[in-house]
Amino acid sequence: MFKATVLTLFPSMFPASLGQSLAGDALSKGIWSLETKDIRDHGIGRHRVVDDRPTGGGPGMIIRADVLSEAIDAVSHSHDTRPRLVMSPRGIPYTQSFAYELSKGHGVAIICGRFEGIDERVIEGRNLIPVSLGDFILSGGEIAAIAILDSIIRLLPGVMGHDQSGNEESFENNLLEYPHYTKPRQFEGQDIPEVLLGGNHQKIATWRKEQAEFITKKMRPDMWKKYQD
Repeated sequence: MFKATVLTLFPSMFPASLGQSLAGDALSKGIWSLETKDIRDHGIGRHRVVDDRPTGGGPGMIIRADVLSEAIDAVSHSHDTRPRLVMSPRGIPYTQSFAYELSKGHGVAIICGRFEGIDERVIEGRNLIPVSLGDFILSGGEIAAIAILDSIIRLLPGVMGHDQSGNEESFENNLLEYPHYTKPRQFEGQDIPEVLLGGNHQKIATWRKEQAEFITKKMRPDMWKKYQD
């Protein structure tokens, strides 16, 4: 079983969409499990304070090192070798290949930051891997954690209905996915491309590759360069 643990100040945000569709079915079947840990359980004093002003001045608040480290230690023992990710806009870019790598393991722990961030000493002391979904800012790491878990869970054995479903998607082989069509044959004056209706699988495969190359070159020049290399 793939074991996911999420540390957050808002545990009620989970499982959210992870309890629906493919991920939800896999959860109910025991293909993966979800544990949420409320960081505030380890807060300081009667009010369970988890944050403080940034040392050296500046805006916002920072999650305290002592609070967060205790929360991490409470759900992770010395034999727990799962990667520990922390959602951060200054983290390494999250990619499909990263999702595949994580899906081959036995689980992941994800720390969701809030406010202006977390004390750097926790990142270093608990071997956290900062990860970013893109060059934009969210209010916290929860939405990013849900996206990452969804990307991993769908790759676990037995989750997707067809083994080939994950082999012809965007980002495979540095190409975006080709266009898809289904019934009706004509819609608002547009026809399904004739090549897809002829039953010639070799011609269909060639057309799909050409379309994937065209779209990638147009929409993602960075991926197109990698594909050509």
